[in-house]
Amino acid sequence: MAFHSHAHFELYYFHGGKTTYLIGDKIFVLSPGDLILMHGMTLHCPKVDLSVPYRRTIVHFDPVFMKSFADVAFSVNVLQPFYELRNHRIHLSGDVREEVETKLRRMVALGAEGGKTSKDRQLLVFADLLLQVYELCEQSADSPNAFPSDKERHVQSIVGYLEEHYQEDLHLEDLEEHLHLNKYYLSKLFKEVTGATIFDYLYHRRINQAKIHFLLSREMSVTDVCYKVGFKHPSHFTRIFKSRVGCTPDQYRRETRGGITPMTVK
Repeated sequence: MAFHSHAHFELYYFHGGKTTYLIGDKIFVLSPGDLILMHGMTLHCPKVDLSVPYRRTIVHFDPVFMKSFADVAFSVNVLQPFYELRNHRIHLSGDVREEVETKLRRMVALGAEGGKTSKDRQLLVFADLLLQVYELCEQSADSPNAFPSDKERHVQSIVGYLEEHYQEDLHLEDLEEHLHLNKYYLSKLFKEVTGATIFDYLYHRRINQAKIHFLLSREMSVTDVCYKVGFKHPSHFTRIFKSRVGCTPDQYRRETRGGITPMTVK
């Protein structure tokens, strides 16, 4: 599965399988019952072992829409964990896990119904889930085993370096010098852990930042954004952007002016 990002916030619930999830500069080796709160514009990618049955439920939601609803309905800011913790994992077990899974099943069922009030009822179930997640975040801390091996730690260091320098003219030799490890070993290791090459990640990171600029800095031209995120040539930027997003930078900027869907469950 490819690296991706989106303007929505995301709740990702892992039912089962064998999956490593790279989110920003964090690597999570997932266990059934893991719930991840995700700031959608953070670059993320699950690496799924397809030899093991893989099941997850994902809720994407528009934080602006949800805030307008929650500000009226709730006494607490249910989006606070998404902003302050950004990309946070909670492991659920026992009755709490069953309760969360029941709500997710109900949301999926309501989404499939298509009745006159189904979307409204789905929103109410999701609102209750967000309240529960808010309470869980007050009680929980991230697993200390987020980076369980030297391999994952090296990849985290690679991603951390790319995060700091993605706007620059980067070469594998820069990573080699910074990490004091052979560049061919680093390339092989990154591919093994994430399923992508280092330069795949770098291009996705640059495109991700370009999408953020198009959403938040409407006055910037495509050429301005191209140079801002580290590309040298607008034609190369357009080609890479289209290959990863499915449309040109100009098309993306026009389409995002229309807003985004309030919520989807899958």
